[in-house]
Amino acid sequence: MPKRDKQVTDETDATDASHRPSPPSHLSHERVIPPHGGYEKLFSYPKTQIIYDATIRFCDRFIDKRSRTHDQMVQGARSGNKNIAEGSRISGTSKETELKLTNVARASLEELLGDYQDYLRQHGLRLWDKNSKEALYVGKLGKKNNLSYEDFREFIDSRSPEVVANILISLIHQANYLLDQQPRRLEKDFLEQGGLRERMTRARLAYRAKHNQGGASHG
Repeated sequence: MPKRDKQVTDETDATDASHRPSPPSHLSHERVIPPHGGYEKLFSYPKTQIIYDATIRFCDRFIDKRSRTHDQMVQGARSGNKNIAEGSRISGTSKETELKLTNVARASLEELLGDYQDYLRQHGLRLWDKNSKEALYVGKLGKKNNLSYEDFREFIDSRSPEVVANILISLIHQANYLLDQQPRRLEKDFLEQGGLRERMTRARLAYRAKHNQGGASHG
């Protein structure tokens, strides 16, 4: 896979920080449910959305709609995208569940990757080398800011199954790389913020201490 630039490789710092900003230190003990959601700002989310939309188009063009493979590939692409969003939404109350859903998304994309590789092999088509000019072009395009399906629509709608499958393979590799980084950030968040029950206990103790101190001062 082509070398990633600073913007894309810093999934754990640039994106998770933006969708779960740290509260000011003097307020951190009061925040039981930290900021969460904002999955659209994750670099992995729009990329998996492109993979989902492009997979639907690929399957409609090249795979019999009545086949089980058609449904499996579409559902795998959907799972890779939607579990990122669901994990981000639930991150405020359960880091464990967020990590689990992130891993589900990663596993779904890995299965989808195998489906595209199988398609190429079974149809006698070429799998691009990661250092080929075609793969490097897709890698470079994948670094674009505000990336969307429109950046790939012309290729997905008009090119051969060999080209389209290889584009999807390159995009899946990029998304998988980003998802592999996220557990590190989730672990860091958990160590810094603790789980929901731990935060609730701290907040309750702080509340009692504050009110007990206020009562004592009036005694």
